[in-house]
Amino acid sequence: MKKQGFPPVLYKNTEILILGSLPSDESIRKQQYYGNPGNDFWRLLGRALGEDLQGMEYEGRLEALKRNSIGLWDVFKAGSREGSLDSEIGAEELNDFSKLKELAPELRLVCFNGKKAGKYESLLLKMGYGTIVLPSSSGANRRFSKKRVSEWEAVFKR
Repeated sequence: MKKQGFPPVLYKNTEILILGSLPSDESIRKQQYYGNPGNDFWRLLGRALGEDLQGMEYEGRLEALKRNSIGLWDVFKAGSREGSLDSEIGAEELNDFSKLKELAPELRLVCFNGKKAGKYESLLLKMGYGTIVLPSSSGANRRFSKKRVSEWEAVFKR
């Protein structure tokens, strides 16, 4: 089944961009980045920023991102996938990252949320951005939670 990604959440002050792979079925249903409560994204980022992002409404989360100069997007604008596992994504269509310089002129660091998104790290490196591949925020990745928390905090702790 073909699935469409979301438009980027970028601001003129965005300094750090977090790139996932493709929204989950629950995120698509809600029309929200990381809309599946089983995904630890908002908990991990909130802990690093010292804010309860998980407890906020979606619009409040986006405001917190803006305050902290953080943007969201996905590597893929579309792809085929049954279910929500990254390993099942096929027929991938990449987003057009050439517009980043215009949309987020202050952007300096691109963080990839997991290995699937991280496979495209070289594209952003070639564009002159600093990059880092973070452990996936997927709930399936909790067995590495201590290491995962420390790696996310190392990037986002304010």
